[in-house]
Amino acid sequence: MGIGITVSGKVGNAVIRNRMKRRFRELARLVLPERGIAGADHILIGRQSGIERDYALLRSDFEQALVRVGKPQRRDRP
Repeated sequence: MGIGITVSGKVGNAVIRNRMKRRFRELARLVLPERGIAGADHILIGRQSGIERDYALLRSDFEQALVRVGKPQRRDRP
């Protein structure tokens, strides 16, 4: 299981971007072993709205996203 973290320069100064990356690394450390998709690479992209987001909400969003991604895609038959 791999992880990639990116936070654009548009988000803020280096201090803010590094803080977001640290939060993402901690989220990945706590959540991915339990809920991550085996054999998949997980990419986290920092956005402006996530700068001051409550950590509990950020974790909840991340866990919900992993659940959505892990579900099999429904395909309609012709």
